[in-house]
Amino acid sequence: MTSKPSKVISHLLPLIAFLFIANVGKGAEVEAWTKETFTKAGQGDAREQYNLGLMYDTGRGVPKDYKEAVTWWRKAAEQGDARAQTNLGLMYDNGRGVPQDYKEAVKWYRKAAEQGDSGAQFSLGLRYDNGTGVAQDYKEAVKWYRKAAEQGNSLAQISLGLRYYNGQGVPKDDVKAYAWFNVGSANGSDQGSKNRDSIAKLMTPEQLAEAQALSAKWFELYQPKE
Repeated sequence: MTSKPSKVISHLLPLIAFLFIANVGKGAEVEAWTKETFTKAGQGDAREQYNLGLMYDTGRGVPKDYKEAVTWWRKAAEQGDARAQTNLGLMYDNGRGVPQDYKEAVKWYRKAAEQGDSGAQFSLGLRYDNGTGVAQDYKEAVKWYRKAAEQGNSLAQISLGLRYYNGQGVPKDDVKAYAWFNVGSANGSDQGSKNRDSIAKLMTPEQLAEAQALSAKWFELYQPKE
């Protein structure tokens, strides 16, 4: 298992911000949009505070400044914005703009996870899995991985498969492990493909047939949410 998949999520933020800002336009349009974002964020608009945090995190429209990103995400997070709560957790997790603090990361992940944010649910599961910021608890890890996996989060799907493969937090079950690896692979995870192919070598033809049928069912159910 990758030691810090949360970094993978945080590395998606520049792409998210680029796609968001690229749709606004260029030149005067971007300048006007940036000014409006600052104005609304300063007036307490949580959505624009979140957007301004993205801008500072990626350096799009403003100089890159992780501390400022944290400042604006905190303002939005304190108003209950789940995306900002997740990103603030990631900043504490990775020590970007703030000193690294796993307990503080867990606090913000939990707030967002309880609102249904799949990225936060995965990251909270990872903290319980690794025992960083909280006491290690595989059952809690499985609980949060499952919530994220059922929303189509491929990292959570792979992690849940690993728990079934290792029998940690759940009874060992190679059929379910294979199925989660296979679903994660279908949702874009190369590691899912590797894990699936490895475990397949240990399974009987009957187990493989059952696992493939379960994979097809879960793939229909657990696609990424739009």
